Amino acid sequence: MPHVLLGDSIAVELEAQEPWPQPITLYQPYEVEQILLPDNANCLAVQAFLKMCQLDFQIEPRKNAEFMSPSGRVPFIKCGTKLISEFDGIVAHIGSKGISLSDHLDPDGKVDMRAYQSLVNNVFVNAELYICWVNPVILNVTKQRHGSVYPWPLNHYLNWQKRREVIKKLSILGWYNKSLDEVFDDVKKCCIALSERLADEEFFFGKEPTEVDALVYGHIYTLTSPSFPYNEEVAAIIRQFPKLLEHMFRIEHRYFSFGIQNEIAEEFEIIESVSKDTLWDGFRSQPESLPPFSEHSFTLSIN
Repeated sequence: MPHVLLGDSIAVELEAQEPWPQPITLYQPYEVEQILLPDNANCLAVQAFLKMCQLDFQIEPRKNAEFMSPSGRVPFIKCGTKLISEFDGIVAHIGSKGISLSDHLDPDGKVDMRAYQSLVNNVFVNAELYICWVNPVILNVTKQRHGSVYPWPLNHYLNWQKRREVIKKLSILGWYNKSLDEVFDDVKKCCIALSERLADEEFFFGKEPTEVDALVYGHIYTLTSPSFPYNEEVAAIIRQFPKLLEHMFRIEHRYFSFGIQNEIAEEFEIIESVSKDTLWDGFRSQPESLPPFSEHSFTLSIN
């Protein structure tokens, strides 16, 4: 057993010393016509994480990205010959290379950070799945987007298959039988916990971002994005928490070059005479002034 552990330790150390294959390729669904709430949030979270780690990457949209992924979930990245999927897996792989956003945290801090990551995944992700695949008002929109890139009758079959998988997952987790009001209430409680943790800090664990900052950014941005107008109820809940909006704008401004939203972020931070809610409402009321959602990708590569 000691020899096995020693061998594993040496392998991990050697892997960490290997040079990064640059650039990293990030695969995800098409943003404009196909991507859904949970997938978009996770893709943005990974993009933010890679930017925070100062790693170069390019985005490769694929209509079948979900089926290309080793885990069947998006996004996933290609590093040399390796494929690594989902936020946690990507964070772990990059951590094995010696790159981490949370190395400065003490053990208790790392435990707290993972707890908040779990909170976000257990609430925001499940709420997004519920809204897309259970809420009957949104279900037709979901089916149209999810199946838009596939021919008939494959699109109908894949929609049925995906919805069955989501319902099974939500049933196991106790979310499927919730009412929409209960889902919204869970989202609000999650926002309260995140806002209280953030308090007056720039990021959740001090002056520099950690993995949880990237994860929260992806979900808050997606849940309040005008590109998903059918999600206004959740967006209205999040607008009650200006600290979370400030956090989102701060990351947007620091790590993404995104035209008008950077200007809005600057105004959001420096104009004290205008209330945060008023500024946010103005941003939401003029979605036509924003670039298309697909332009959020700062290094988009389409073959």
